[in-house]
Amino acid sequence: MKPLEGILVLEFAQFMAGPSAGLKLADLGARVIKIERPIHGEAGRQIALKNLFLDGSSLVFHTVNRNKESYAADLKDPEDLERIKKLIGQADVMTHNFRPGVMEKIGLDYATVQSINPKLVYATVTGYGTEGPWAKKPGQDLLVQSMSGFANLTGNKNDDPVPVGAAISDIITGTHLAQGILASLLKREKTKKGALVEVSLLESTLDFQFEVITTYLNDGHQKPQRAEQGSAHAYLGAPYGVYKTKDGYISLAMGSVLTLGNVLGCPALNVFTDSNSWFTQRDEIMAILRSFLIEKNSQEWLSILEAEGIWCSNVFDYKTLLSHEAYQVLKMDQKLPLLSGEEVHTTRCPIRLDDGRIFASRPAPRVGQHTEDLIKEFNL
Repeated sequence: MKPLEGILVLEFAQFMAGPSAGLKLADLGARVIKIERPIHGEAGRQIALKNLFLDGSSLVFHTVNRNKESYAADLKDPEDLERIKKLIGQADVMTHNFRPGVMEKIGLDYATVQSINPKLVYATVTGYGTEGPWAKKPGQDLLVQSMSGFANLTGNKNDDPVPVGAAISDIITGTHLAQGILASLLKREKTKKGALVEVSLLESTLDFQFEVITTYLNDGHQKPQRAEQGSAHAYLGAPYGVYKTKDGYISLAMGSVLTLGNVLGCPALNVFTDSNSWFTQRDEIMAILRSFLIEKNSQEWLSILEAEGIWCSNVFDYKTLLSHEAYQVLKMDQKLPLLSGEEVHTTRCPIRLDDGRIFASRPAPRVGQHTEDLIKEFNL
């Protein structure tokens, strides 16, 4: 039995942040029903990476909406809205990521929903919170990465701001939403009352940077300075970074520059006896390492470094990683068959329970695939 079996979640959310929270809850056993507009469904069905679609919806949609059911409803239609309210009366959790004011206009704001079901956990995602000059600004991953300062941490010293090439703001916000929901469900067991859970893309992305923002706040508001080349962390000294070898790249984590010099047989590093210089003279040290490490293949260096306990790694692309034994032993892959006869090849839930891996039982639904069945089951 999965830990969230018996929990009913109504997901009004779209795109990535809210649905990724629903994905985590569904993987852990919750029953998640997507409330979607008829015909076209939630907007995320049309947001694609590399224009990849399966069974009429984007591959991204399939990735984040497995293990869910779909109920199609026009929330502006009084009859549909009344049915949704009946469903809310029987649910444990409700999530949405509409802009501030939208649910109030529809009549599904927190106060109204609490009057329908006082035990329900009402969880919302916004871009920037519900107040302030950005409250109604579009909450989108790239915009939030850019406005939160996050894009100034990646890349090298003379690079323009570099956003991370993944929806990091969305995913971390979805994780926080799921955490808030789980905490509220535990609280409900004690109080028999629901709760309001609120997260925003901006706050979650700021929290994701808590170590570097804390450094900024306690270091005279000094701007983060990325290394000249191979930068991996604006606030960490050499050797921390990525280095080109004769046939690829390796990464070096934190460690003693003097020890590293001895292990590598690089006497030029022996002059940096003051550990403070490993940050203040970071670019000089990293330049020495670059000119030295380029002389041998990655595996030659890794064999030397790993034998002495130096924290290091190869730098893999997806092709190399996914064919490696270290990846294959994790059994991260899963394939989900679609009604169209197509197949989604994706990754599984990363959580293990009682030494068991969690695989999806079904793929993402078509729009309204379960509407009629749900109407009958919940007497709507």
